[in-house]
Amino acid sequence: MAGERRQLINVAYRLLGSLAESEDAVQEAYARWYALPRSRQDEIVSPGAWLTTVTGRICLDVLGSARARRERYVGAWLPDPLPDHAEWDHGHATAPADPADQVVLDESVTMAFLVVLESMTPAERVAFVLHDVFRYRYAEIAGILDRTPAACKQLAAAARRRVRVERAPVTAAGRADAVRQVKEAWEARDIAALVDLLDPAAVMTADGGGMAGTALRPIEGGARIAQYMVAIADRTPGLQLLERSVNGAPGLVARRAGTVLTVASFDVVDGRVTRIWAVRNPEKLRPWGRNG
Repeated sequence: MAGERRQLINVAYRLLGSLAESEDAVQEAYARWYALPRSRQDEIVSPGAWLTTVTGRICLDVLGSARARRERYVGAWLPDPLPDHAEWDHGHATAPADPADQVVLDESVTMAFLVVLESMTPAERVAFVLHDVFRYRYAEIAGILDRTPAACKQLAAAARRRVRVERAPVTAAGRADAVRQVKEAWEARDIAALVDLLDPAAVMTADGGGMAGTALRPIEGGARIAQYMVAIADRTPGLQLLERSVNGAPGLVARRAGTVLTVASFDVVDGRVTRIWAVRNPEKLRPWGRNG
């Protein structure tokens, strides 16, 4: 049974975008399994499939209440950023119990992708993630959503249209080059260079959760973002910028005196940065803290 945990964490994180909520959902699914009478457990042909179904239903309930909770959240809410611990720990194994270490870093967990998932209805998100990412059959998804397989197929198709409209493909090398240039211009406090690297209609969204100082509303426009970035650097002496993988894509980590203060993700189109997502909420940076 323990072998299923990694798969469940991966499903839950893509559905919820929160490590803490994902861990809670998986633990609740296991609690329900162990609460079953032994005779009922023996009747279940595939415990893994049962756990996935239960985890999916729990995540669906969480997603249903998430909108109201996030309306009370201070400032913008962003998904939890995930580190690639091989970059920090020089390949040494880390505690296997940490849910951050269980998530497979691929295109389905990039910040750009997760933000698009946030725009979907709970049912669309569940149908799309389980079918398109994890290759579950619509008949299996129907048991989670309590809808017909045909209805689940329609939900996934509607979600897929959002992804196609909002996502713009870019090579890993192209994104890494753009992020590196942003880092260099930021370190040099070069507003003009930053403006050149940012799309004129770029948007920067920051998540401080009321626990770290940051802009409460998205900053729009390349020029305004460049000025804001330089102002931050001026106000934070000793700030160190590191090129690191964030959710499996090139990003930047800002730290001071060994403490990670900000983790930034980028979306790049035609060589220019179109979106920046900066997470500063210390609760969301816990997986990064042990690497300071």
